[in-house]
Amino acid sequence: MNVFGLDIPPLLLDLIGGLCVLVSLYFLWAKSSVYWHWSNLSLLPYFLLFVSGGQWMLAGLQVTYLLFGIHGLYLWHLEKQRDERGVPFREGPWYGVTWAASLAIFASTVAVTDFGAAWNWVQFAAVTLALVANFGTTRRWAWSWPVWIAVNAVQAVYFWHTQYWVLFGLQFVLAAMSVVGWRAWRRDERRDVAFA
Repeated sequence: MNVFGLDIPPLLLDLIGGLCVLVSLYFLWAKSSVYWHWSNLSLLPYFLLFVSGGQWMLAGLQVTYLLFGIHGLYLWHLEKQRDERGVPFREGPWYGVTWAASLAIFASTVAVTDFGAAWNWVQFAAVTLALVANFGTTRRWAWSWPVWIAVNAVQAVYFWHTQYWVLFGLQFVLAAMSVVGWRAWRRDERRDVAFA
């Protein structure tokens, strides 16, 4: 792909994005807000990769990830203030605005996608599941992890087809990391219930 006169090979975009995602998940296990920074950093190389391949729904998903990333980072800050200092905030509007914007982006990418190509249905399934998983992640709900595993399974099939080899291999690593994250978050939920 040519960006500002520089020819960037798709494999390099794939590698940079994959590295950022791996680092981000390390911080997500610990529910650290640093997760959002690394996750957001992965979005540009992936956006460029998917635009160069004409995968409009996956490119649009990177934009929704950015919205969720900004939203999630600030939401976690608000939740921390609420939990540690008793500072309330209006949750409803915070979730509604991000979801409305994300669904609008999703609808526009679906509108420009040719569903006559069977593989675009696989892309559609992956993006739909990812939006659901992202919602659960912003709320720090443990059920988001199994949904991410489903996303990894669908995307592995799709990335095999598109020959994005780093992304293909990354899906297996991410699925394994999601199992660890799921166990950790379920343990946290059980502990929170016990102390409630």
